[in-house]
Amino acid sequence: MLPKEILRKVRRIEIRTKKLVNDVFSGEYHSIFKGRGMEFEEVREYQPGDDIRIIDWNVTARYGFPYVKKFKEERELTVMLLVDASSSGEFGTALRMKGEIAAELCSVLAFSAIKNNDRVGMIIFTDRVEKYIPPKKGSSHVLRLIREVLYFKPQHHRTDINCALDFLGRVIKRRCVVFLVSDFLSSGFEKKFSVANKKHDVVAIKIADPREIELPNVGFIELEDTETGEQVVIDTQSAAVRKDFQNYASREQVKLDKGFRSIDLDHVYIFTDRSYVEPLMIFFKLRARRFR
Repeated sequence: MLPKEILRKVRRIEIRTKKLVNDVFSGEYHSIFKGRGMEFEEVREYQPGDDIRIIDWNVTARYGFPYVKKFKEERELTVMLLVDASSSGEFGTALRMKGEIAAELCSVLAFSAIKNNDRVGMIIFTDRVEKYIPPKKGSSHVLRLIREVLYFKPQHHRTDINCALDFLGRVIKRRCVVFLVSDFLSSGFEKKFSVANKKHDVVAIKIADPREIELPNVGFIELEDTETGEQVVIDTQSAAVRKDFQNYASREQVKLDKGFRSIDLDHVYIFTDRSYVEPLMIFFKLRARRFR
């Protein structure tokens, strides 16, 4: 039995994200994530203007009059949410923790999927796969996914994106849409991403906090790596220290950008100090233009 405060939080996320889906994201989602292809429905008589490439020659020969094949889009998709549950998600100096924003993003994507009659599943990972929830349809299933990503207690602390992509390849055999939500404080995953992106439609969503990019001038502070437990004391009054920190963060971001572009991977950047709605909308609109 879940505590009442947990149920209330899940309910708040459900209400907020369902409204976003209904008002903002639903049409965009449908327009850029297509079904698996076209499925034969029936034949009908040829009409002027029909593409001669869809003539059914067997039926035409039988009846002595041209018939064409009629197809319908096989709309149903499988959507997989790969969620990084490593300890670095328990960080946030702005509106919310990175992990809380990940939960809302997953909720928006999952409700968008089921509104379009798609199935949604989830893989929660750290440096190993901690939980797998097979794809299903329905609002009650989405609420379960929200509860899991909000309150799941992982057994491990570090991040290994490769293990999640390997597991995806083993459990999902047909093409699907994959959203991998992480802060990407990891490395060496480009090859696995490239393989997954050839088989599936993969989108990387990075969540970052402004204090991971720039330090404030607040004197001596103790920093701890939540994944390794390593601690260090630094003097943020030093302009050189702050500049070195910012330069390192910039280099890592450039490296990530180049890695994504090198394998033609769609990606979105989300920050804890601002709304995720605008960057998602920009991504949807830019992608829609490419697929028109």
